[in-house]
Amino acid sequence: MADTLPILPGSTVVVRDGRSIYDGYRGFVQRISGTRAAVLFEGGNWDKLVTLPLKTLEQV
Repeated sequence: MADTLPILPGSTVVVRDGRSIYDGYRGFVQRISGTRAAVLFEGGNWDKLVTLPLKTLEQV
């Protein structure tokens, strides 16, 4: 993962955290603050904005 691009607002990411209910979900980074990112998940008729640690996110 050392050669990956930095995660920036607007990036598409996948959650890689086996302890999270969002593991495997794909979303869009809305903003970054420190070591956490606000990720927007959209699914049909629902939207959810969740703050997650950057280390649990993988850029798509």
